[in-house]
Amino acid sequence: MNQLLEQYKVARIPIEMIYMANNGSITQRNIMVMEIAEKSIIAFCYLRQTKRTFLLQNILSFRPLKKKYVNEVI
Repeated sequence: MNQLLEQYKVARIPIEMIYMANNGSITQRNIMVMEIAEKSIIAFCYLRQTKRTFLLQNILSFRPLKKKYVNEVI
């Protein structure tokens, strides 16, 4: 997981993350990883519009943030 997060950090790719808070509530967050520590990451959270710390053990899943295109031609 750390290696993939590092790739997103270096490439500055925003990610969509499913996260479980310490109280058990689950949220979906769009973040930009800024720093990776042994047990946590520091990321810019687009929901809260500020830097936040997320525990690695509480990250349930993540993937690159999909861009939404208006009037996309197929």
